[in-house]
Amino acid sequence: MKVLAALSGGVDSSVMAALLLAQGHEVVGATMKLWGGESDSGCCSVSDVEDARRSAAQLGIDHHVFNFTEEFNAEVVDPYVDAYANGRTPNPCIECNRKLKFDVLFRRADMLGFDAVATGHHARIHVMPDGSRRIARGADERKDQSYVLYPVRAADLERVLLPVGEMTKDEVRTIAADLGLRTAPKPDSQDVCFITKTDGREAFLAARTELHPARVVDSDGHQVGTVDAIEMVTIGQRRGLNLAGGAEPRFVTDVDVATSTVTIGSRRDLMIDSTDIANLVWATEPVHGEVLVQCSAHGTAAPARVEQIEGRPDEMRLLWSEPHRRVAPGQSVVLYQALTNGGVPREIVVGGGIAN
Repeated sequence: MKVLAALSGGVDSSVMAALLLAQGHEVVGATMKLWGGESDSGCCSVSDVEDARRSAAQLGIDHHVFNFTEEFNAEVVDPYVDAYANGRTPNPCIECNRKLKFDVLFRRADMLGFDAVATGHHARIHVMPDGSRRIARGADERKDQSYVLYPVRAADLERVLLPVGEMTKDEVRTIAADLGLRTAPKPDSQDVCFITKTDGREAFLAARTELHPARVVDSDGHQVGTVDAIEMVTIGQRRGLNLAGGAEPRFVTDVDVATSTVTIGSRRDLMIDSTDIANLVWATEPVHGEVLVQCSAHGTAAPARVEQIEGRPDEMRLLWSEPHRRVAPGQSVVLYQALTNGGVPREIVVGGGIAN
C-alpha cells in the first residue's frame, strides 16, 4: 500500500513511519507547514520541520513539506480569535484535525495517488461487526487522543492508519531509541502551537482583536470586581478575577460579552444537570440513549443520556447522570459508547459536537 505518513517532527509520527515500513508499505513522509509565526510548543516550529526531515532521512524515505499556512490561518487561527472575541472557548487542535489533517492533507494525498494517510495519534481504529470503522481510545490511557479525532467520519477511516495507537508511549520511545531516531528523547508537544509560552494567549489575542474590560458580579448581580479583558475569561475559571479573599472558592459561571459581565458563583453554582450541543458530527447514525461524555482533551468521561431537543433538529441535549461541571460554550463534547472487544472493554467514539 502507498501511504502518506504525516510527520510532525515528534517521536510518535517518526515511529509510525518506521512501523509502516516494517509492515512492507511504500511510505512517503509529509510535513504540513501550518503556522508561519513563532512557536515554542514543540509543534509546527521550524525545528519540527527539520526534525521530520531528518527522521525521514534516517528511515530512508522521501519527505515533502506542504505549505498550508493560508488554510491554517483561515480555518484555525481566525476562528480561534473570533471565538474568544464572542465569549466562547475554542478547540483549535480539533479544528486543525477537522480542516487540515483529515481534509486538506487528504485531498493532497488523493491528488498524489496515495492509498492511505497515516498519523502518529494515540488512538485506535475499531472494526465493527458490519465492517465499518470507528475511532477508539488508544492503548495508552494517559496519552489517548481519540477526543481530538471525533470529527473523522467512518467513511474516511477506510483510508486512515494509526499504528502507534496500539502502543504505550514508553513502547514508542523504546522503538525510537532502538532505531536511533533523533526524536526518541524529544518532549511531547504542549498546548496550542501558535501561542508561545513567552507571550501567552492574551498578547496573541490583543494583537488580533480588541480586548474589553468587564464587571464581575455575584449570582445576585452585585458587582464584586472587574477584569481587564472579558475575552480572556472562561467558564470554570477561578484565578485572575481580581476578587477579595473569601471563605469559599468562587468560579466563573457565565461570560456575557454583550453586556461586559462575568458572573461568579460557588462550586455548587458551577454544577448543572444538562448541556446542549450543536454542530454535531456522528460516526454513522445519530445516537440516542446512554453514552460516556468527555468535555476536554484530558478530561474524564462521565455518563449521560443524549436526547433530541424538540423543535431544534440540529441540536442534542446531554442529561448528566450526576450533576456535572458547566461546559464552556465553544468546547468540543465527545460521545463514547463502551463495547467488548474479545472480552476486553473498549470505548469507541460515536459522535461529538460543540457546547452551547
